[in-house]
Amino acid sequence: MRLLIAAVGKLKQGPERDLYAHYFGRAEALGRSLSLSPVASPEFSESRASSAGARSADEAKALLAKVPSGHRVICLDPAGKMLSSEAFAQTLAKFRDNGTAGLTFLIGGADGLGQNARDKANLLLSLGPMVLPHGLARIVLAEQLYRAMTILAGHPYHRG
Repeated sequence: MRLLIAAVGKLKQGPERDLYAHYFGRAEALGRSLSLSPVASPEFSESRASSAGARSADEAKALLAKVPSGHRVICLDPAGKMLSSEAFAQTLAKFRDNGTAGLTFLIGGADGLGQNARDKANLLLSLGPMVLPHGLARIVLAEQLYRAMTILAGHPYHRG
């Protein structure tokens, strides 16, 4: 099953990008043995629309246009479902084992993810009740993808 992390905003060079690349790379490598690869991570520019609603709608439209055929959509949303790392791992395994071609994770910009994207979601996922900047949300998601893969592989990384 292919994985795609589509996010609004560009990660700047430096520690944020390096940390994301670290977990993204680990997930990509381990995912091959679990039929959870390849992992891709396109970045999208922030909308220049004049209102927050228009910006989030424009960004959601751009993100949705890149969702490959056969992919299920998981939107990161503060109001979404909070899962433990173990439950997240089982969710990935369930999608994979049910023959899903791929999962696309959508991360909105500063104004959040437009309703048009949330309406298409197979799952609204919260990383916690606090709002995170898109770059940090991407890092947390990449780490949790890697952690989920280690749980599925029986690797000792996760000791929770």
